[in-house]
Amino acid sequence: MDELTQRQISILTAIIREYTDSGCAVGSEIIERKYKLGVSPATIRNEMVDLEKKGYLQKTHFSSGRLPSPKGYRFFINNVMEEKQLSTVDEVAYKHSIWDDRNKKSKMLSQASRVLAARTGLLSLVATSDGDLYYSGINHILDDNELADVSISRGLFQRLDEINFWEEILRQTHVSQSDLYFILGPDDFRDPFFDRCSSIFGDFEAAGTRGIIGVVGPKHLKYELVAPQIRFFSGLIEEIIQAEDSNV
Repeated sequence: MDELTQRQISILTAIIREYTDSGCAVGSEIIERKYKLGVSPATIRNEMVDLEKKGYLQKTHFSSGRLPSPKGYRFFINNVMEEKQLSTVDEVAYKHSIWDDRNKKSKMLSQASRVLAARTGLLSLVATSDGDLYYSGINHILDDNELADVSISRGLFQRLDEINFWEEILRQTHVSQSDLYFILGPDDFRDPFFDRCSSIFGDFEAAGTRGIIGVVGPKHLKYELVAPQIRFFSGLIEEIIQAEDSNV
């Protein structure tokens, strides 16, 4: 964190918060007016220029505002973000949503993708080392202005037909040192598709089955809300598969 001053961290955080809420490039005036950081718009502009030079922000061709870069998001997730913990009610709801299908693994995983899509408002998918792929929530992609672009949606639909694409992500999560795998740009997973999208995946492994469950959405998704849902759901799936295997 030594590369950034506390003021720069505050400005970067405010930009990410604002972009998450609006989905639009962020200018210095709205940061000064809405986030009360105690500095002038001119000072904020200067700091934004420095944050861009350091790679934490990027400029859009369509406005004078800035967007968080993958590096900026990575910093926010690792150093600033406070996850919103699931309530007991939410945990019980997740468990009940797939419990009746616990002895039919393929049906359970398919249902899990539907439930996660419904609860996050994002495209959700499950992929396994057995070559299975389940997804739900295509409508959420088409409803998002950032992803409804024909080239983006076409690329996504093509990849939903490519199990090898998701199996490679599964391999990446397996060697990751974290319990969640964030894909914030093409540097995280070498594919230009992630220039415009972000993903969060959790993995599960039990009874000879490895898999991932996660979401694909716009850059401005609410990471602090989505991440704990994926972490809990991936752990729940692993627990259920393991329990069912021990009962056989």
